[in-house]
Amino acid sequence: MSTAAPHPTGQDHLWSVDEHLEDILATVRPLEPIELQLPDAQGCVLVEDVTVPVSLPPFDNSSMDGYAVRVADVAGASEEFPAALEVVGDVAAGQADLLHVGPGQAARIMTGAPLPSGAEAVVPVEWTDGGLGEGPVSAMRARSLAPEQASGQVRVYRAAEARAHVRAKGSDVKAGDRALDAGTVLGPPQIALLAAIGRGTVRVRPRPRVVVMSTGSELVQPGEELLSGQIYDSNSFALTAAARDAGAIAYRVGAVADDAETLRSTIEDQLVRADLMVTTGGVSVGAYDVVKEALSYVGDEDEPGSGIEFRKLAMQPGKPQGFGSIGPDHIPLLALPGNPVSSYVSFELFVRPAIRTLMGLDDVHRPTTRARLIADKALTSPKGRRQFLRATYADGVVRPVGGAGSHLVAALAHADALIVVPEDVESVAPGTEVEVVLLG
Repeated sequence: MSTAAPHPTGQDHLWSVDEHLEDILATVRPLEPIELQLPDAQGCVLVEDVTVPVSLPPFDNSSMDGYAVRVADVAGASEEFPAALEVVGDVAAGQADLLHVGPGQAARIMTGAPLPSGAEAVVPVEWTDGGLGEGPVSAMRARSLAPEQASGQVRVYRAAEARAHVRAKGSDVKAGDRALDAGTVLGPPQIALLAAIGRGTVRVRPRPRVVVMSTGSELVQPGEELLSGQIYDSNSFALTAAARDAGAIAYRVGAVADDAETLRSTIEDQLVRADLMVTTGGVSVGAYDVVKEALSYVGDEDEPGSGIEFRKLAMQPGKPQGFGSIGPDHIPLLALPGNPVSSYVSFELFVRPAIRTLMGLDDVHRPTTRARLIADKALTSPKGRRQFLRATYADGVVRPVGGAGSHLVAALAHADALIVVPEDVESVAPGTEVEVVLLG
């Protein structure tokens, strides 16, 4: 981490959404690159361009099961007047010792097998009698002879143009081409390409390790008995899933009771496996806001700007927030509110960009668009706060889902977008064009 440019501070300062996000992104830095084996590099970001060392395919090969032939030998072939060719052997995929196809000859060839010298095209087996002398066949018969013993005659019932059913050397990529650019996120197709060009390892920024921890003595793990005054812990599950969706390796820690010393020691224990810490709950002004109690004093006198600062933001939901660093390695920590909707919206606005920054991505934000508001009545928004309302988006229109309450988890489950109401707008009439953050 590096120290961000100073912002106005103090208990009464109301941070804007943009100020808080700017502070986070100016502080969090991409993780250092490492060399990883291909299976471990999935989801990581390349830090260097990858050049193709060998053409793909590396040789001319057959795209069909059939017979490798000379074009002149099958010119004018038909079912009435088939071309009869001498079969000189088999060519299988992976075979190194190739046959030669001379005038009047053919080699039985399998899909992916190298085209033998002298051959100019491949005729699919369905265009032949398969060497059985009984008319067109539907598939290649099983090989009963070793390649050097394969013999006999095949009748071809259709002509073939030059290079028919031949995959040309370098038709996929050529040696010297750029296979992948630095900054590419490695998904299954990219991993496949790297393997195909012979790369066993690749230099990437690793996926960030994110530890998610919820707080509250009232929280019970799903599957356990719910007693009076208790609720199930949904935040840690939601945020862990959201962190994985953002590209991180996420670890969920069970809910920690409202005890500052317990929370402090639990966080310290988790630092060993964290590139980023995320807590939810205990950041407001209540008597039992344990995160503030446990972390507000934490700092490192030798590292200017370290420690956790708790702030009020001009937004709804998600007014109380905390951000800073903790531990000897100055691990970034984002402290989110405890209400489910507040914590999820805060994650999308602040934690997801931090994760994407750690990954080394240039574009760290969710996509946004403009859409026409469809609603039964005007939307109201508190003056001076940027409001984020759950919604569904499709075909250029957006519809609110549920109310503005920050506890409405069911409505959140049906939303795939957030309507953004600016700080200086207190009412949005139906039909108005609004800014929309796309979550899907």
